Amino acid sequence: MIARLSGMLAETSTDSAVIDVGGVGYLVQLSGKTLASLGPVGSEVMILTELQVREDAWTLFGFGSAVERNAFRALTSIQGVGGRLALAILSVLSPDELAGAVAHEDKAMIGRANGVGPKLAARIANELQGKLGESALGGGGPAPRGGAAADALSALGNLGFRPADASAAVNAAQDELGADASLDALVRLALKKASK
Repeated sequence: MIARLSGMLAETSTDSAVIDVGGVGYLVQLSGKTLASLGPVGSEVMILTELQVREDAWTLFGFGSAVERNAFRALTSIQGVGGRLALAILSVLSPDELAGAVAHEDKAMIGRANGVGPKLAARIANELQGKLGESALGGGGPAPRGGAAADALSALGNLGFRPADASAAVNAAQDELGADASLDALVRLALKKASK
């Protein structure tokens, strides 16, 4: 499975981007919020991904944070919510706003997304009750971007840390050490922070 991509942002459209990773362009479907946060074409990006395999297509979905990816996974576990509809919801509501709408059974707020009618909004509000809290979404801030931070995130993931914990630890380590920190220093400090 493809868990993340690090590379150059080659092009964007209204709901997707092409990320060039070592000369191979990956087409990734993105929420409007994540797409807006990527920066200009030509910049280096790192996104978390989810690969959906269907009989007729392989589709790669991308996310700016582990929290957004976990919300996507929760949404697509509901009958009638596919990957593109889940992204439409996450384009209108941040994961925190979605969790709040579900907690308050605010079907009108969930129904603001294109393609979500009253019945589906009610099903989403009902089936996600208790599943979108801080622990279910994974917490943590945005995924670290590029270079040593991306490699440190991968290293912690390979050591068995949950993506959200690894992301939070690497972000904290990078904040403390600065953007020019070496991979070795980042991993050491991130391990200390993740183990607390």
